[in-house]
Amino acid sequence: MTQTDVPPEAPRDCPLCPRLVAYREANKRAEPTWFNGAAPSFGDPNARLLVVGLAPGRMGANRTGRPFTGDYAGDLLYGTLKKLGLAEGEYRADPNDGFTLKGAMITNAVRCAPPENKPTPAEIRSCRPFLSVELKALKKPSVLLALGTIAHESVLRVFDLKPSEHRFAHGAEHSLPHGHWLVDSYHCSRYNTQTRRLTEEMFEAVFAQAKTKLASLKSA
Repeated sequence: MTQTDVPPEAPRDCPLCPRLVAYREANKRAEPTWFNGAAPSFGDPNARLLVVGLAPGRMGANRTGRPFTGDYAGDLLYGTLKKLGLAEGEYRADPNDGFTLKGAMITNAVRCAPPENKPTPAEIRSCRPFLSVELKALKKPSVLLALGTIAHESVLRVFDLKPSEHRFAHGAEHSLPHGHWLVDSYHCSRYNTQTRRLTEEMFEAVFAQAKTKLASLKSA
């Protein structure tokens, strides 16, 4: 199994959400050479660290077909993964750059690009079964690192946990069923970094925290 072959995935032309389908078709007409589909997960099939983002960006995964590839958030995310020894190669914002992840995988709570990067609650629910199957296939024990509140809540819902009992906070840790753990981070969006809500140092620290947590689970 290759790093571009990680099941389970929504079909590229997934029909579940009419608004997202319409947006996808509009992008396809405007930019026919782009990927324009439900972006598949990317990473190590045997990963025990799963990074869960919000949704593909129009200029990112919707254009390239690989999560966080082609936009600013990807520069920060993939640079951080490599710095912490979770990736190999040179990230060039191109799915054919040969960049690979080691022990990590990246996915999204919503697999199709939403207008203005804002999926509706119904769209998040419609996409949750894909995330559910993916989480249930994780090697145990695993650490899930949620980028933002939507990813955080989507993971909790998969495990039938109430967000009101597991509040999102940058750096917070939450015990999940089956020995898994959830670690929260602010999303690595340009807005969050420009406003200094999230700094590179904060982002690296939360990934180091997740890596340390995973190591403690393996040795327990």
